[in-house]
Amino acid sequence: MTDTQFDVLTVGNAIVDIIARAEDDYLARENINKGAMNLIDADRAEHLYAAMGPALEASGGSAGNTAAGIASLGGKAAYFGKVSNDHLGTVFTHDIRAIGVHFDVAPLVGAPPTARSMIFVTPDGERTMNTYLGACVEFGPEDVDADVVANSAVTYFEGYLWDPPRAKDAIRLCAEIAHQNKRQVAITMSDSFCVDRYRDEFLQLMRDGVVDMIFANEAELKSLYQTGDFATALNAVKADTALAVVTQSEHGSHVVTRDATVKVSAHPIDKLEDSTGAGDLYAAGFLHGMTTDRSLEECARIGGLAAAEVITHVGPRPQVSLANLLAQSGI
Repeated sequence: MTDTQFDVLTVGNAIVDIIARAEDDYLARENINKGAMNLIDADRAEHLYAAMGPALEASGGSAGNTAAGIASLGGKAAYFGKVSNDHLGTVFTHDIRAIGVHFDVAPLVGAPPTARSMIFVTPDGERTMNTYLGACVEFGPEDVDADVVANSAVTYFEGYLWDPPRAKDAIRLCAEIAHQNKRQVAITMSDSFCVDRYRDEFLQLMRDGVVDMIFANEAELKSLYQTGDFATALNAVKADTALAVVTQSEHGSHVVTRDATVKVSAHPIDKLEDSTGAGDLYAAGFLHGMTTDRSLEECARIGGLAAAEVITHVGPRPQVSLANLLAQSGI
């Protein structure tokens, strides 16, 4: 790709993750929809925080995790997201800058507070998110630095951003600036419930060329096309976007273009500990491959390598250098 100041600009909800292990009966007792991202209000956030067990607190958010992955792979990453000028906002800002990601969005002064997500990890490794968006809903066009967008090879944003209304305007502005500068725009579908909420809008973004590529897992792609058959969904997406990257957990991933579909096996692991961040890190690896001129198959393999690292420990970000793992992998 063309040499740019940044390889990938990620745009998303700036969230502090609070991660704890939980049994399935706890989720049932608290009426929590397992495997989904459940949006909650401040009172619900306080209740769940008080009820959960020992927790790991770390800067997170889907796009933030992807930016962290890009940086760990040795890429140049930037991030847009809104925090408040409170303790958690300071923690988030320090953390993301400390790992080498450019982050310079002005914090919100006063309420609402910085967003947080209570993430419950069940014994099967499934993660269930309960998210209070807080300051995230204040992200808007005024937070878009046009120079950063123009100088990023790819702008990648979360489907979750379609929940806070002003973020939509910010994303459309980013896409306009990116395309004016011959850059690419990508969306991750985020989760199947998010797709259920915004199916028609997501399809329109794809068909109108506002986005050039999509990232989705199997459930999200089936939801997008309202089908229970994976092959049907894979075939349908070819007509709507130039590039679709679809993951299937331990079954690997598919890279779909107008003309072909490439199937790539998952990277092997010893044991699944926590699936939090798997899709985010897969996207980081794939985009790192793209911005370093790898083949689509190699991009998918790098994505699989990054995802494999993050699911073998608790927490949504790499615990070792992905650049070193990549160098050792022979990909």
